[in-house]
Amino acid sequence: MSSTRKSRANLTLPIDGNGKRFGHIVLPWSRNDSAWGSIRIPVAIIANGSGPTVLLTGGNHGDEFEGPIILSEFARNVELDRVRGIVFCIPALNYPALKAGKRLSPIDNGNMNRAFRGRRDGTITEQIAHFVEQEFVSRADAVLDVHAGGRTMMFHPLAVSHKLPDAAQTQRAKQALLAFGAPIGLVLEELDSEGMLDSAVESRGKLFLSTELGGGGSTTPQTLQIARRGVHNFLVHVGVLDAELIAPAQPTRLMTSQADAYIVCERAGLIEYVSDLGEPVRRGDLLARIYDIDDLETDPHPVYASADGILLGRLHGGIADIGDFLSLIGGDA
Repeated sequence: MSSTRKSRANLTLPIDGNGKRFGHIVLPWSRNDSAWGSIRIPVAIIANGSGPTVLLTGGNHGDEFEGPIILSEFARNVELDRVRGIVFCIPALNYPALKAGKRLSPIDNGNMNRAFRGRRDGTITEQIAHFVEQEFVSRADAVLDVHAGGRTMMFHPLAVSHKLPDAAQTQRAKQALLAFGAPIGLVLEELDSEGMLDSAVESRGKLFLSTELGGGGSTTPQTLQIARRGVHNFLVHVGVLDAELIAPAQPTRLMTSQADAYIVCERAGLIEYVSDLGEPVRRGDLLARIYDIDDLETDPHPVYASADGILLGRLHGGIADIGDFLSLIGGDA
């Protein structure tokens, strides 16, 4: 739970009141090249009358670009009279990381999605997280955090909710998952939820939804279309946007993933994937081969599917090291 001590950051715009307004989260950042410098993170607030309060975030990791693009577009283009409540929009949550095009902040090597620990006086990344949790998460009824695979991973486009201790909260998130309209709706079991924005929201009993849209450190027309439609549908679903849901070409396939569906690299080397994203696999099927760069005599090390289902995620890149994420398999829910 976030500290109640006032954050070191401040807003350049009023958080209350109707209208569409743009401003910044400003955080002091004294450094060698700017003694009285600061970080200025763009924020939009769109408010119109009574209704739900929703927080939209992108750029939680700085090498994932669908969120920053689509949320910036939404903030500029949404018609105020279509809004019924409040939308907080932060397209570049980890602004320093997004500016650098890297997963982590170049200032403190901070992973924003592990920084929600209530640390007012922590690292720059933790200070941003503290302010966002204190000022925005605390006010929001629902949060949508748009992710993609970044430079190191690729995903068959999916929206993500979690299986939670509260069955009603789990069901509420599942309905939002289906409304989003991604090709896959994954009810995920996280391997490490400590310090995540997800946990900061869900621990308060609020609605949280995330995504994994493509990857490879770039966007595609398909992933941007899915993100654009999904943001629209999420806001319609929670009742803050007066519009109709946009149906995808195919209904969302609801899937789940347990801990044994994550495959981790056990041998370092060059990787050849045999199965592609979106393809069905069965436990024991060959997924990939890893070639030892230094040993020409030994056959490549096989990597086998650990569960039945669909290959939803994989490493992006041709070289794998021991401990690297290799694959994620989802099974029908």
